Amino acid sequence: MKIICIGRNYGEHARELGNAIPEEPVLFLKPLSALIPNGGPIRLPSFSQDIHHEIELVYRLERTDNGVSANAVTIGLDLTARDVQQRLKEQGLPWEKAKAFDGSAYVSEHFLSDTQLLERQLVFALKRNGAVVQEGYSGEMIFDLKTMIDCAARYFRLETGDLLFTGTPAGVGRIAAGDRLEGFLNDELRFDLAVEGPTP
Repeated sequence: MKIICIGRNYGEHARELGNAIPEEPVLFLKPLSALIPNGGPIRLPSFSQDIHHEIELVYRLERTDNGVSANAVTIGLDLTARDVQQRLKEQGLPWEKAKAFDGSAYVSEHFLSDTQLLERQLVFALKRNGAVVQEGYSGEMIFDLKTMIDCAARYFRLETGDLLFTGTPAGVGRIAAGDRLEGFLNDELRFDLAVEGPTP
């Protein structure tokens, strides 16, 4: 199983970080060790003082004789070490240290697999300590699902079970030990995670 991520797929988020709007999907990968176990907690790494939350729609992919498509959707978190990422960007270096570290991704176990639902606009949101900090819907994405899958398939063989993170809306921000993050998809709670400090 692969974790394929799309960056800068919401215009307002790209602009809030001072990035240009991309002309094609920005791709990066996370290893399986990035996945936080179901129920959490989120464990902050010791090498960063600025871990940001990024809520995203996550599609589960399926390979058939007709090609690759999505067969289910949920929400997840793409955690970013923003201070590390900024240093890497300034040096023109890859993002892996900031994006692909262990414990940098969470995927809700509550997938929706209704085919008609996959084709409708999906609304999602993130609350931090009870206050909404991010809201989005799938119609805001710069690149639609087919475009993202087709782009990824040019570079990687996509397999059944691969996960596609589709980018985050505006409102990303720092999390700290003691925070609680709640993720909602179509107004239903899909995850409730505690944030803890680094392992001593």
